Amino acid sequence: MIQLMWFRNDLRIHDNPALAEAMKSGTVVAIYLLAEGQWDNHCVSEAKRSLIVRQLHTLAEQLNNLNIPFFVKQCEFFDESSKVLIDFALDLKAESVFFNQEYELNESVRDKQVSKHFMIHGKKVFSYHDSCMIPPGQVLNKSNQPYKVFTPFKQAFLYEYYDQGRPLSPVPSPQRSLPMSSSIELLSEIKLNNTWDKYWPCGENEAHERLDRFVETSLSRYHKDRDFPALPGTSTLSPYLSIGAISTTQCMRTIMSRSDSKVESICKGTSDWMGELIWREFYRHLLVFNHQLCMHKPFKPETDNLPWKHNTKVFEAWCEGRTGFPIVDAAMRQLKTTGWMHNRLRMIVSMFLTKNLFIDWRWGEQYFMANLVDGDFASNNGGWQWSASTGVDAAPYFRIFNPIRQSQKFDPDGKFIKAFLPELRSLDSKDIHEPTSFQIRALNYPEPIVHLADSAKRAKHLFRSLNNHNESSFLDEVDISA
Repeated sequence: MIQLMWFRNDLRIHDNPALAEAMKSGTVVAIYLLAEGQWDNHCVSEAKRSLIVRQLHTLAEQLNNLNIPFFVKQCEFFDESSKVLIDFALDLKAESVFFNQEYELNESVRDKQVSKHFMIHGKKVFSYHDSCMIPPGQVLNKSNQPYKVFTPFKQAFLYEYYDQGRPLSPVPSPQRSLPMSSSIELLSEIKLNNTWDKYWPCGENEAHERLDRFVETSLSRYHKDRDFPALPGTSTLSPYLSIGAISTTQCMRTIMSRSDSKVESICKGTSDWMGELIWREFYRHLLVFNHQLCMHKPFKPETDNLPWKHNTKVFEAWCEGRTGFPIVDAAMRQLKTTGWMHNRLRMIVSMFLTKNLFIDWRWGEQYFMANLVDGDFASNNGGWQWSASTGVDAAPYFRIFNPIRQSQKFDPDGKFIKAFLPELRSLDSKDIHEPTSFQIRALNYPEPIVHLADSAKRAKHLFRSLNNHNESSFLDEVDISA
């Protein structure tokens, strides 16, 4: 019997639960629905679209080697998915559809509609957990509720993972040939900017080479190097995780295989990177229980009463890297140039936007999605709400990064700044973090767009007023601005 494999954000053949199970059940035909209208609605960046399309070409070659016909069908929006899929399945006389689950609200609604239509037509539906290492709902607190704080979630997750974590799916073997040819011509109609190829080559092999290189050369120092944007201290795997060219399970199994499989034997670098993989998991689990996160709502609803600003002129200066704060501007130009931003910089620029400029965090969240090659709703939303102090386990509102101090600490020689702000390359390692008024004029660099101390004080006041803190409780707070 024919089994239909529906690819989404799982564009790989290795460790793909749905594909592996489909191939056990019969002869597989694969499909991908090209939903460019939905991409527009979800602000999918040009860089990510480029990576997806190139990855689909690579996937088509891999599937051809397995004798699996692959079809790319037009489906402008998610609500068209049911009809396109069921019509295709009926034409094929397919028995079932297999897919890996996605947890965002729009995606969940789409999948329920697809499942309903397939069952109406007497066809089976099989879905699997793929982007989560442990199914959402399996890691709960003692009250049988989802965790709202990361550290206890991480502890519970590791306990559960070592006991019942998802194993790697088997590597598929070629199936018997079918009398049909793949059809991916639609991909050639998408106009792409070739700029992104040099930064983000596609393919499972590329993803695994990055993982292996990171594990061999950087993992042991990850805890020391990960906050320094001028160093190659991070894995740069996030774009490949976001489209499913590699899975978090593959990453986790790789580092665990080198550490004796015991938490207490894991080195600091490995432990910290493992923690980053679990943060990714944490944010996904939250989406399942808090659909308001997918509806532009904060996790802490009271923070919607804050007087967030919607100043387009100031926001555009932030977007374009014209704030007058070198580390912020260099980071924003890195994003525009490469489609990616170092994680320490993401925290700096997002906290600067939401606390110093007091611009609505949702503006920054959307801008990131529209420019990041690794745009991932759960992680992006979680990161922005953390910085804005509106989310689960967020930074305390009185913790406000000072971008100048952050720059001095994590880019002490100004190497990163100079890479993306060529106009400041003549400055020494002292002045480059905070140019003088004379240097600003001479180098045609923008004046600082805001006074740091005053803006931070105002943000604290607004949050304090929102929370109805009295003066004595405020004086008891520990200001850990850095």
